[in-house]
Amino acid sequence: MGNWLHLLKMPNVTGYLIGGLIVGPSVLNGLTLEVLEHFEIVAEVALAFIAFTIGLSFKRSYFKRVGFQPVVIAAFEATLAVVIVIGGLLLLGVDLPFAIVLGAIAAATAPAATIMVIKEFKAEGPVTETLLSVVALDDAFALILFGFASTIAKSLIEVEGEFSLFLSILNPFINIIYALLVGAVLGFLMKWPLKYFRTSSNRLIVLIIFVFLASGFSSLFGISELLTTMIMGAVLTNVSSSATSMSDLSDRITSPIFVMFFVIAGAELNLSIVPTVGLIGIVYIGLRVVGKISGVYLGAKLTHAPETVSRYLGATLIPQAGVAIGLTAVAQSVVPMYAPQIRVVVLSATLVYELVGPLITKVALTKAGEITPETETSAHSN
Repeated sequence: MGNWLHLLKMPNVTGYLIGGLIVGPSVLNGLTLEVLEHFEIVAEVALAFIAFTIGLSFKRSYFKRVGFQPVVIAAFEATLAVVIVIGGLLLLGVDLPFAIVLGAIAAATAPAATIMVIKEFKAEGPVTETLLSVVALDDAFALILFGFASTIAKSLIEVEGEFSLFLSILNPFINIIYALLVGAVLGFLMKWPLKYFRTSSNRLIVLIIFVFLASGFSSLFGISELLTTMIMGAVLTNVSSSATSMSDLSDRITSPIFVMFFVIAGAELNLSIVPTVGLIGIVYIGLRVVGKISGVYLGAKLTHAPETVSRYLGATLIPQAGVAIGLTAVAQSVVPMYAPQIRVVVLSATLVYELVGPLITKVALTKAGEITPETETSAHSN
């Protein structure tokens, strides 16, 4: 499927998603829902390696050069996506708690498909560089914004059991701090075995051990896997000269994992829910994109980013999957009366975003001049 999509000059990842959709329950039912339940670890491992690789790019020299630019852009694009979606939903006349919770989920962005496009076409330049930082920071902002939104929504409706406003506000910050601490400790510890194990095979073993440890601790403590593994990579790249080889080693083993990840993601896309999404879903899908693009534009202009960043970065932040779907599960306890609608809207949006997002990312990076005809030809030939 990847090669066939290449004939149409589309990214491999779109082919993997469509292939998964075809063999999944929506079409051929080769991968049934019962079978798919056993593949959760594939998504965890794939996202852990993606986040770790992103973290490796967070060198002190990079932030000395760009300052707080990625942080400001990430804050604006996440916040504006939430505000614009909530505003649009309220204009439709939906209940305020429902609008707040669904709007907060709009902040989340899925890095996997975007990173795959960057690697496949060897994209390089200010948009790509900023994109890697923004998608890494996006998870943190999404968790914080959802924490505030869920607190407000809970205060607007009658909830059963005890409800602590202070703890509800504090909880996302506590989770982020735990993720930062666990990731930082593992990143610092990882430098020691790399000092003594010099061969590629031994370092590959060290890489796998620590990425699995970060993923495992995240599940154990109930913290963000993306943040934990990202911080581990960020700390390692700043304390060890051996970190430069880790990204190449990761690329050597992750290709089949990523293929499995996207095929499974495609199989989990449910075509039958699309007709039920209604006007609320259409508004969510459209206004989230408007919010992301507007937020990037304002943040980039405020921080004097290159013109290509303000024009094209927003379009690369369309994909949405894992974190957003996870937040729909949390919404079950926050606004249980609206949870089924929220899940249908987010799953339908995921179907649209994951299928068109990689192609739009490729087009945006090409227009920004960061995917050249030479690299595109090389990707097609591979």
